[in-house]
Amino acid sequence: MKNIRASLHAKVHSWIDTIGFRLNASQTNNKSKVTFNHYFFETFNLIEKEKSGDHKTSQFLCFDPYGEKITVKSLLDLQTAFFDNLSKLK
Repeated sequence: MKNIRASLHAKVHSWIDTIGFRLNASQTNNKSKVTFNHYFFETFNLIEKEKSGDHKTSQFLCFDPYGEKITVKSLLDLQTAFFDNLSKLK
């Protein structure tokens, strides 16, 4: 399971770099050593939660302006939510 989580991190970051997401904010809680990274592309937002800088602990959550929240468990989850969001904008 750890390899799947680490590969999910790599796949997600490769994909968001290709699409052109930008890092909006990054916050680290020094006490719990949890980092939150907020990425966005137009009206679509992606939050990454990572503990102690270990990519194996990365968790992703995406949401859009309509209040829909999706826990990202695979790259397909993220892509589906992203393209669904784009289709709603038209």
